[in-house]
Amino acid sequence: MSSPNRRRDLDLTKLMMSNYEVTISTDSMAEFTVTFYGPKDSPYFGGTWKVRVELPPNYPYKSPSIGFLNKIYHPNVDLASGSVCLDVINQTWSPMFDLINIFEVFLPQLLLYPNPTDPLNGEAASMLLKEPEKYKQKVKEFVNKYATKNSQQEDSESESDLSSYSDDSDANDSDNDGDDDDTKTKFQIDF
Repeated sequence: MSSPNRRRDLDLTKLMMSNYEVTISTDSMAEFTVTFYGPKDSPYFGGTWKVRVELPPNYPYKSPSIGFLNKIYHPNVDLASGSVCLDVINQTWSPMFDLINIFEVFLPQLLLYPNPTDPLNGEAASMLLKEPEKYKQKVKEFVNKYATKNSQQEDSESESDLSSYSDDSDANDSDNDGDDDDTKTKFQIDF
């Protein structure tokens, strides 16, 4: 077994032995999802996100790609596309980091310390700066709508029921409150 593969297997084993729920998606163990919980002392506390992780062939020399599979309201996450601004992580990734660092350091720091001066979601950034209590309430609304065990279970059930329908079926969604109702937004983070 090559050194990068050994390192990948070791990091994945450590992650699986931690407090995170890990579901392997492929035989190669290069793709998996991790259940991530919102950090305490943040408006994201109580939220549960499924995070998809893809390990490149040259991991750990190249950072993993990750994507949240359910919506999150955050100044540094573009609400429409789900892309996230993580310049600090992109610039600091090194083979010294492992998968646990993503879930115990990088993502919690992003949620605990949003940067409203470099936003991808201008509305969230403005709200955080001008009306922080309203911002916290909006985050909690998103947590309740998209990031609870029940909302994810309902989403999985409706996803399997609608799997044979085209994307045009979203236009018939009767629960349209003006927000983009796609509850399975993926955003890509390349460290």
